[in-house]
Amino acid sequence: MPAPPQTVRRRKVFYIPGYDPFPARRYRELYRTEGAKQAEISDYGLQVEASSHDGPYGWHASGLIDGARVTADFEVLLWSDIVRDSMSNSIPGTYWQLIRTSWIYIASGTLRRLAVLPKGPLAAALYPIGVLILQLLAALLAAHLVGWGLSTVFTAAILWVLGPGAILTWGTSLLYWAPFFVIVVLVLRWFKSQDRRIYAYYLMHDYAFSAGLKGATPPALQTRIDEFRGIIGAALLEDYDEVLVVGHSSGAHLAVSILADILRDNPDLPARPALSFLSIGHVIPMVSFLPDAWELRRDLQFLSERDEIVWVDVTAQGDGCCFPLCDPVGVSGVATQDKQWPLVFSAQFSRTMAPERWAAQRRQYFKLHFQYLCAFENPLDYDYFQITAGPITLGQRYATRAPSPSRIDVSVSKYTNTAP
Repeated sequence: MPAPPQTVRRRKVFYIPGYDPFPARRYRELYRTEGAKQAEISDYGLQVEASSHDGPYGWHASGLIDGARVTADFEVLLWSDIVRDSMSNSIPGTYWQLIRTSWIYIASGTLRRLAVLPKGPLAAALYPIGVLILQLLAALLAAHLVGWGLSTVFTAAILWVLGPGAILTWGTSLLYWAPFFVIVVLVLRWFKSQDRRIYAYYLMHDYAFSAGLKGATPPALQTRIDEFRGIIGAALLEDYDEVLVVGHSSGAHLAVSILADILRDNPDLPARPALSFLSIGHVIPMVSFLPDAWELRRDLQFLSERDEIVWVDVTAQGDGCCFPLCDPVGVSGVATQDKQWPLVFSAQFSRTMAPERWAAQRRQYFKLHFQYLCAFENPLDYDYFQITAGPITLGQRYATRAPSPSRIDVSVSKYTNTAP
């Protein structure tokens, strides 16, 4: 690995979010508020202000850490419009996604292989399926009880008026079935309205999007990836000491493909700026284990062998929405003898968060999935704000860091081809 610059004065940070339909300003506010907390805890300076340049949504940070002043320009590489377009607005459409996505993962053998890995992500994958089925059963039960109640009252009233010999079949059936479908629709619509708290529809759309083409990249997303490649490639020609790409959740596998393409297209990148990749909370096996994800597997293999980049992968056992300590290259079955990346280790939420906060949030899985971007009361060797606004590169910071001994780097995927 070539020696990185001794001191970072200017850094460009690209943040690639996961499957997130919300606007990018939430990430600036998160960085501003959590950065202020971390700066107070760790006793360093950090200022955040809006960016004045054109282009993707971003912000500007100034850090004074270990006596060195660093400026960092942030850009969020947005694909939230693609996310919103992929979300079915209809309840039947979502249930069709459930059937189709379940079939793809089960029939391909992918679900069985994912079950070998830590159970948190598999539980997260099964969660929307189970919840949506329970919601449908609840709606059917409610409709049955309403229909049964109406038909029972009707039967009793007619028998009281006309006597026990009255013929009631037609009227009873009408009163049972007439409100049935209306009740089912109303109950399902109510459940859907509560999804900001339940996340069943959101997660179902997420998994359906990943599996829609059995792991192949959707055309609209590929077009956006090509745009991102151009934006990051242009930054590598500017006067920065480090260009840092942060891929979060589903954004991690987008970053893998973007960076692999950049290195293929530019085999003679200069040593400055240093090119660094931080993947956090990744869910790469949800895609790379699918039968037609050969391009992603190819990119994983290629990126893992390159000297021109530093790739650090950080996850945590407490994050139930990621594949903790799973080496994405190794478990995808594409590691070679030349593999040198990623460096895999844990953010250790149970140790780095204050005991009372960890106790309060340890079951709040979606909140913990964003903890990598937040402050820690007892930071060890992972501090997002020192990584992004500190005076040394990612490679320097973790030059002597050993990978976690409990990482999983054995081949698990059924599909390991890197070509069609």
